[in-house]
Amino acid sequence: MPYGFSEPSTAAPTRVPAPASRTPHGTAPTPPGLRARTADALRHAWPALAAYTAVRALGLLVFTVWAHRDHRGVRHLLMESWDCDWYLKIAQNGYADELGTRIDGNNLAFFPLYPLLVRAGDALVPWLPRGAAGLSVSVAASLLAAWGIFAVGDRLYGRRTGVVLAVLWGSLPVALVQWMGYTESLFTALCAWSLYAVLSGRWLWAGSLAALAGLTRPTGVAVAAAVSLTALLALRRPSATRPLRPLLGALVAPLGWLAYVGWVGLRLGRWDGYFAVQKLWRNEWDGGVATYRRMRDLFVTERPALFVAMVTVVLLGAVVLFVLSAGDRQPLPLLVFSGLLLVIVLGSSGVYFPRARFLLPGFPLLLPIAVALARARAHVLVTLLTTAALMSAVCGGHMLLGWHGPP
Repeated sequence: MPYGFSEPSTAAPTRVPAPASRTPHGTAPTPPGLRARTADALRHAWPALAAYTAVRALGLLVFTVWAHRDHRGVRHLLMESWDCDWYLKIAQNGYADELGTRIDGNNLAFFPLYPLLVRAGDALVPWLPRGAAGLSVSVAASLLAAWGIFAVGDRLYGRRTGVVLAVLWGSLPVALVQWMGYTESLFTALCAWSLYAVLSGRWLWAGSLAALAGLTRPTGVAVAAAVSLTALLALRRPSATRPLRPLLGALVAPLGWLAYVGWVGLRLGRWDGYFAVQKLWRNEWDGGVATYRRMRDLFVTERPALFVAMVTVVLLGAVVLFVLSAGDRQPLPLLVFSGLLLVIVLGSSGVYFPRARFLLPGFPLLLPIAVALARARAHVLVTLLTTAALMSAVCGGHMLLGWHGPP
């Protein structure tokens, strides 16, 4: 059944609440405490978290065996390679203080929340090897992301769909980066719980988490727009009895992204400092012209490598899934988030092959598949999800070991 976004509570399936405690006289029931509510939520979500962990453990096992056969260092690839190294150097040395003329001399394109967490982890446990704190943050954040993704799917379509949605997110072709020193897991966790807070009417939580997402990746502007737009529309409803909360949520949501972009401008002494950095990285928004030309060349004049062909399939599939999501009348915040994420990724003129990774946080795009699979019989569902997990494991190994560039 398709769901539109009206009142936050109308989309939630019926759930049996946790038993409330009573006073000694049995007259005044009190709501359960935070610890009890968290334990109840974990018990409800444990199938999704267990299945997600199993899928990613399978991917890690396949990658480890593959890497050892190729005589490659697993720890280096997962903790210190490519963008991992950029974040580790930011955590250790801070940001550049001038624009410069070389990409490898400017790290201001990378947003600060993840390296701040890495620095905090290194300070707490300084005896860990280089990159271990970053990997720990990513793995922990991936579990929070899977939980939040489950929560969104469960709220809209029920527990079975929520579990399938979390497993599908862990089975994406580039899902190996969820357990690498990258920002995708942290960003997805913040986005998922921010969107869940919107669906449940928790506007201050939604805005605060969106602001943190805006400090994590440049595409944080997508979740900020989703929260702010939905909150402002909520003010127009006759049933809006507490208009201050959605208004505050709408105002807080974009502050993280604006704060970092503004700080870069001040650091470089020019109002367009952050966009100048992106231009230095050859990453400008051109409305999709570069993406179209790259896809045309791949299909017409080139014989693309397997990984590049996979990226193209993911990008085209994401567009189809967004159309299906709109046809299913997904809630407005999910459509705004997914739509803007697609516009930013497809409209960029930057490097082509990381774009499947850039779309990794767009879990609402998987909802049409999750809903369809949740209706299948158990043996069919298990077979399909197992196949997806195995394909993801192979793609992850090829991405890091069989491809000559960063994921």
